[in-house]
Amino acid sequence: MKNKINNRKIREGIIISDKMNKTRIVYYNKKKNHKKYKKKIFKKKKYFVHDEKNITKKGQYVKIMETRPLSKKKCWIIKEIINKK
Repeated sequence: MKNKINNRKIREGIIISDKMNKTRIVYYNKKKNHKKYKKKIFKKKKYFVHDEKNITKKGQYVKIMETRPLSKKKCWIIKEIINKK
């Protein structure tokens, strides 16, 4: 049997909002090439992320991990702070 933590998705992004209590909004930007035209396509998404101790601030680069649903929109947690300001 596989360890379930190894199957979770991991993303890296920048915090764009820290106004809510224990919640951060992380902006995720992915660059990939179009299959036919080979043009660069940017995929972007905002994730609502749980931050239990309110230690992260706006502008920090973080690594987030998928988890069980914590609220209606939150199903990610902060795993690691990559870049501190």
